[in-house]
Amino acid sequence: MIFNKRKQKEHSIDMTRIPTHIAFIMDGNGRWAKQRKMPRTYGHHEGTKTIRRLALEANQLGVKAMTVYAFSTENFKRDTKEIEYIFKLPKEFFHLYLKELIDNNVQIRYIGHLEMSPQETQSIIKDAVFQTSKNTGLILTFAFIYGGRDEIVETTKCICEKYKNGEISLDDITEDYFEKHLMTTDLPPVDLLIRSSGEYRLSNFLPWQLAYAEFIFDETLWPDFDEECLHRAISIYQGRERRFGGVLK
Repeated sequence: MIFNKRKQKEHSIDMTRIPTHIAFIMDGNGRWAKQRKMPRTYGHHEGTKTIRRLALEANQLGVKAMTVYAFSTENFKRDTKEIEYIFKLPKEFFHLYLKELIDNNVQIRYIGHLEMSPQETQSIIKDAVFQTSKNTGLILTFAFIYGGRDEIVETTKCICEKYKNGEISLDDITEDYFEKHLMTTDLPPVDLLIRSSGEYRLSNFLPWQLAYAEFIFDETLWPDFDEECLHRAISIYQGRERRFGGVLK
């Protein structure tokens, strides 16, 4: 069924100034579950519902890209059972929501080291990418086994290899050239970063891409972060002056 746009309630949004690319650090699943005396895995389960809600709403608002921090390279430090459960979530998520996402013209992508996940997880995510590859609406990107520093190091290695092989000169290496070798090369610049749960860290998420993004840190725990929270964040974003190092006249 096609997702119907909800009527905006409290926060006025200028539909001509919608951020092109919104990135989310989805924080607070564990604390949300703990408050309800449930295991952390239940919080992750409920958190996937938030991804679905916000992706459909962002798509309706005209957001071009939405990137979510699904699993970081540092998350391997967590309990083994929790990691195993998170690796099973793509199967559950796409089983429940892939058809709806396809019906709403959402395109699925991923960045990160997917090859480090179980084969079944890889196959499920790659199949979702394939099935939605022709869609032209919101690009929903999962940063899965992703680390920002790792991305910059790997990009540097790639460019150094090209220099070593004589394919480029030092003068060819510019910010634009470097950016084209990042995992997000086909995505628009990030305009807005939203982190839920009241934490004030980037946690190694898109450090290059967030250089000129606006940051909003919301106290709402991720499973409770709904469409109204998104509207509020966009309203705050639209109230800011983005100068990109210059001065507004």
